[in-house]
Amino acid sequence: MAGTWTLLRLALRRDRVMIPLWVAVIGLMVVSMPGSLESVYSTAAERADVARQMLTNSSLRAMYGPVFGDSLGGLVAWRIGAYAGVFAGIMSLLVVVRHTRDEEESGRQEMVSAGMVGRRAPLTAALLAALVANAALALIITGGLAGQGSSGALALGLGTAGVGMVFATMAAIVAQLTESARLAKGLTGGLLGAAFVLRAAGDSSVTDGSSVLTWLSPVGWLENLRSFAGERWWVLLLFVAAVALQGVIAYDLAGRRDVGMSFLPTRPGLADGRLGTAWSLAWRLQRGSVLGWSLGFLAAGAAFGGITTGATDLVGDNERTREIIERMGGQSGITDAFLATMVGMLGMVAALYVVQSVLRLHAEETSQRAEPVLANAVGRLRWASGHLLIAFGGATLIMLVGGLGLALGYGQDLPAVLGACLVQLPAIWTIGGLAVLLHGVSPQVAPAAWGVAGAVLLLGWIGPALELPDSVLDLSPFGHLPKLPGGDMTWTPVLVLTMIAVALVGAGLAALKRRDLTTG
Repeated sequence: MAGTWTLLRLALRRDRVMIPLWVAVIGLMVVSMPGSLESVYSTAAERADVARQMLTNSSLRAMYGPVFGDSLGGLVAWRIGAYAGVFAGIMSLLVVVRHTRDEEESGRQEMVSAGMVGRRAPLTAALLAALVANAALALIITGGLAGQGSSGALALGLGTAGVGMVFATMAAIVAQLTESARLAKGLTGGLLGAAFVLRAAGDSSVTDGSSVLTWLSPVGWLENLRSFAGERWWVLLLFVAAVALQGVIAYDLAGRRDVGMSFLPTRPGLADGRLGTAWSLAWRLQRGSVLGWSLGFLAAGAAFGGITTGATDLVGDNERTREIIERMGGQSGITDAFLATMVGMLGMVAALYVVQSVLRLHAEETSQRAEPVLANAVGRLRWASGHLLIAFGGATLIMLVGGLGLALGYGQDLPAVLGACLVQLPAIWTIGGLAVLLHGVSPQVAPAAWGVAGAVLLLGWIGPALELPDSVLDLSPFGHLPKLPGGDMTWTPVLVLTMIAVALVGAGLAALKRRDLTTG
């Protein structure tokens, strides 16, 4: 363990922007929920009516889970608990992989390990960094929801942090098994997605209590902690046991391999394999990401489509809920407005994909893998254009796949839904263009694109419910798009945003061509 505290300070210094940003976004998403739900369900009768509707609406139970308590705090745990756990899991796996496998893949860990650093110190520092992040998140949730009930707030805060630490230790195991940080993130993210699907499948199959499938998922444990509804404190022992068991496995594996090696080595390519173009190299590097996002959007679209038919039942006579959905999805009928809202959510999530894909340029440059490529007969613009084609073309693909899933889940209106998904592309491309500009200007500021995409997602998610003024909502490019299906198609904002995206990409490529490459 020698050098653990030094490495922990280094990890927290390197993540001084990423961790606070993740914690602030997730925490704000949770603590802002009581105000928005109180404005929608202002009376005990309205809250009890929502709880009764969940008993008969399996699609909405799959989406949000069952309602165990009809207090305002209970509705908060129902509406946002599972999603807060998922986001905490994503934050945690990114932190752990960044400070373990990513460091080994870049070669920095070998240099650090040449000093007075123990074999298990890097893994310990990574897990402690994840623990600090999740502890801060638990404190924000507990303090922010204490007014709804201190014990329920504490349970929800600890449960959310527990989910985060389960996937932190899971990522620690996967990081020992794989040679690639990208693969480690993808596999752990896939396990997180599987946990959410298990929870959804279990909740949709029962009307009272939880099924076996729900208990197989750490996200389901958070739900069965029953915050604000007679807390089951013993469920926290499941988190403790899972973290301890996975931690022991990760430490054992870390002691059995050399730095940079893995138990599942990368499969070698064909003996006569050849990547002849910058585009083919970019596709080879990003094809797994495109496939994963496409499958995720297909599943999410199908889930959103499946609950569309129950949207009217959930809204009922609640005018406040109707106003929020129509503000997010337009002023058309409630079903069309709900579909437009779901399409908008897919678009805002797709903005995360385009940022991730564009910043692959940043990863290739800072890891010094771009230099050998550019040392050959490959110009910077041709090298960058390959990755940008995957980024912007991939965004188009995943939106079409998401629209297909949405239409299949809903059972009709395929052309209208696909058209609505395509209308989201100019806003997605604008955020991607901003990421290109930031990377072109300086690799040091390129990660700020994540903050922009996260702010847009947060603004679109809770902005309408908090009754933020239109001037604030219009800061997001998605706020200017026509609300389809059901609304009127206006081409002016679509064309303007497209031109802005083209200008941003052009400016970013021009800046990239002029500046020096980073050396690490």
